[in-house]
Amino acid sequence: MRELQLKHKKIVITKLASFGFIESDNGYAYKKDILNGQFELELFVTREGKLFTHLTEKAFGDEYTLHLVPDAVGEFVGSVKAAFGEAIYGFTNFCCESEIFMCEQTKLIISYVKEKYASGIEYLWKKFSDNAVFRRNDTKSWYGAILTVSLRKLGFDNDGDAEIVDLRMEPGFLDQRDKNRYLPGYHMNKKSWFTIVLDGSVPTEEIYSLIDESYRLAGKKNSKTKSTS
Repeated sequence: MRELQLKHKKIVITKLASFGFIESDNGYAYKKDILNGQFELELFVTREGKLFTHLTEKAFGDEYTLHLVPDAVGEFVGSVKAAFGEAIYGFTNFCCESEIFMCEQTKLIISYVKEKYASGIEYLWKKFSDNAVFRRNDTKSWYGAILTVSLRKLGFDNDGDAEIVDLRMEPGFLDQRDKNRYLPGYHMNKKSWFTIVLDGSVPTEEIYSLIDESYRLAGKKNSKTKSTS
């Protein structure tokens, strides 16, 4: 079994039985023949919501893995990839719901904004589906942005991505702050925006207060919606 990461998708456990999964002690199992019966696809979902797959070439009884190799090409491999992809699409379409942001702190911030300011997040860029903004209902000005960016772009010597929040600030705000936790605004005017990595390094309650201040600043007359870095 090989784990398959589902980007921006969350498995809904209560939908698995209707799709055909059988519950076991460790999770939920499902089998399906694909590519005119040449392969048997097994799906296994853990109780924590992780998806594992196993593809068996029935004529030989061996596991087939070339469909998971991006550089593997050829007519047969292409047909297997297509059949596998179609089966996974059917599973995700029925058993999953969209989940753009994965960090728990990000989810708490989104809930806070929705409840306090009745202004849901807006996804403005089709090319960057994991970027969103908070906008005031009255001035239409942004008071926050949640982005998924490379840690290296933020100046860290680490691989991987991070979820961040950009918020408005008064001049001099960053002067008295920990430079490792409060960064100049990513992709924003660095004179009036700052960035926090949503990894728990800044307490969630503290971020709530900073959101409130950013909301206030976005209500100022002639406040601009965005600015270049």
